[in-house]
Amino acid sequence: MVSNKRLLSLLSLIGIFSISMSVMGCLLQTEESGQSETSPAPDSSEITDISGPDTSEDTDPSESTEDSSSAPTTTAKMQDIITVSFVGDITLCSEAKSTGGEKSFEYVVDNDMNYCFKNCSDIFKDDDLTIANLEGAVTAATEHKDKEFVFAMPPENLKMLTTAGIDAVNLANNHTMDFYDKGYSDTTFNLYCAGITWSDQNTAATYQVGDYTIGMFGICDWDNINLAYARISELKEKGCDIIIATAHWGDEAKYLPNDKQIYLGHNLIDHGVDIVVGGHPHRLQPIEKYNGKWIAYSISNFCFGGNLWLSDPDSVILQCKFVMDSESGNCVDYRLTCIPFCQTSSVGNDFCPVPYEWGSEKYYRVLSRLGWSQEDE
Repeated sequence: MVSNKRLLSLLSLIGIFSISMSVMGCLLQTEESGQSETSPAPDSSEITDISGPDTSEDTDPSESTEDSSSAPTTTAKMQDIITVSFVGDITLCSEAKSTGGEKSFEYVVDNDMNYCFKNCSDIFKDDDLTIANLEGAVTAATEHKDKEFVFAMPPENLKMLTTAGIDAVNLANNHTMDFYDKGYSDTTFNLYCAGITWSDQNTAATYQVGDYTIGMFGICDWDNINLAYARISELKEKGCDIIIATAHWGDEAKYLPNDKQIYLGHNLIDHGVDIVVGGHPHRLQPIEKYNGKWIAYSISNFCFGGNLWLSDPDSVILQCKFVMDSESGNCVDYRLTCIPFCQTSSVGNDFCPVPYEWGSEKYYRVLSRLGWSQEDE
C-alpha cells in the first residue's frame, strides 16, 4: 500500500508540473501578443526614406557607423563687426578775426567740454572708431595767412573731442596751415598729447581694434594723386585690414560732386581703399557704391564754430560696419547707415548738433540729398 501511495504521489506531482508549464506557455504567448498590438509595425506608406542610397555592400564591417568622429561636420563661418562713425567738418572756435560777441562759439559754449556733442556722444562711444575732419589749426600762434577765414582752436578744446568719443581726425584740408608751419606743428603736437589719432596727405595713421588694424589718411583734390597712392601702399605694407580715405574736395555750396571728385574717388577705391568719405562743400552730396565699396562725396559740416548762422543746417553721422572674416582677416562686406542730423539745436547756430526726428520731413530731406534709402543698408 505504501508503495502504491508513493507511486500515486509521484504521478500527481508530474501532472501538476505539466499543467504549470502549459499555463506559463499560455501566459508568455499572451504577453507577446499584447506587445505587437501596442507597437504595430509602421505602415510602409507612412515612412520617409532619409537614409540615402544603400551603400551597405561598400561599407567596411570593421568601421563603426556610430563613430561620430568620422562624420563630416559643418562649422558656421566666424565674423567680426567693426563699426566706424564719420562726421564732417569740426571747428571748435570762432573765426580768428571775429572772436567775441554773444553769438560767438566762445560765448555760447562757455568752456563747457560736454556741450557741443551731448546729443551724439553716445553714438560715438558705442562704436569702435569715430573720425572727424578737423577744420583749422590747434595753436596759440597769432601770425596767420592773409585770407578771409582763419581758425585757431585753443588746445584745451580738444577735450571736447575726447570727452565725446571722437578718436581720430583728418588734417588734409584748407585750414590746417592757416597759421603756417608753426600752427601745423602745434596742431600735431597737441593732438598727440590729447591722445587723438591724426593723418593727412603726408602722414598715414593706424588704429587698432582688437586683432584688426585700421589705416587712414587724408587727401585734397589739389594734391598730387600720387600722395594718396603712396599712403595706400604704406598702409598695405603695415598689414592694415581696413583702409579709410578722408577727402577734402569739391565745390563749396554745391549739392553734386564734380568730375574731379568722381575721378579721384574711383581711383582711391581701385587702389585699395575700403571707403572714401568727403567734405569741404559744406553741403550734403550723394553716396555712391562703386565696385562694392562706398564713396560719400560730402557729409557737410557737423559742428562749425566759424558760422554764426547756417544757410543749410543739414548734416549726417555716417556709420560703416565692416564685416570681417575672423579666419582670413579680410573684410567681406560693408554695411552703411545714415543718421540724419542738424548742425544746430536752435535758430542760427548754437554749435550743438541734434538728430532730426525719425520720419520727419527734414529727416527724409537729408536722405534725399545723400541719394540714400535706409533700405540700401
